[in-house]
Amino acid sequence: MSIASNLHTIKATLPEQVTLVAVSKTKPVSDLMQAYEAGQRIFGENKIQEMTEKWEQMPKDIQWHMIGHVQSNKVKFMAPYVTLIHGVDSLKLLQEINKQALKNKRIIDCLLQIYIAEEESKFGLDENELNELLTSPEFKELKNIRILGLMGMATFTDNQNQIKKEFTHLKSIFDSIKDLKTENCSLNTISMGMSGDYQLAIECGSTMVRIGSSIFGER
Repeated sequence: MSIASNLHTIKATLPEQVTLVAVSKTKPVSDLMQAYEAGQRIFGENKIQEMTEKWEQMPKDIQWHMIGHVQSNKVKFMAPYVTLIHGVDSLKLLQEINKQALKNKRIIDCLLQIYIAEEESKFGLDENELNELLTSPEFKELKNIRILGLMGMATFTDNQNQIKKEFTHLKSIFDSIKDLKTENCSLNTISMGMSGDYQLAIECGSTMVRIGSSIFGER
């Protein structure tokens, strides 16, 4: 199957309200261009340097999503162009994104990453940390970022019940804060679900799925 036909097959299964992020990390520009020519405009990368190189080479109507763990000292490299940063897991990182957005005279959209898995290796905030962050005076001062929603990654397991429990947990956290409307917070996005579990994620309320290998093939 070609990249274009994989993409069309997946898009045919997605409800209208669900956004597809094509996870293109480690893939060459030629692969991304095949997806672009098939109509895909949102790409997800996990390394800022690689994403920046692709941004420089590719059409400028593409939205670039940073889906990997972000180091504060690298934010400046993507601040001129990044559309959405998925994995924000601290006030310190938000403050750096805000600082670099201000330098570039932009507002950068972000998702807060929530820790929902049972694996030690995953990053993210717990529910208490999330509430503390959103109600802190420091957060209210950040005028050059906008929180659009939450992101979470389920445990890497074949146990569908466990994955469903984790996705449902993220949705319930989102529901508990979704009415929070401030100048820099307007919540409408739940980013959860990847190639192996995106259909379950959508059933559990996901509005944004990150799909790589089902489009581009295995790494």
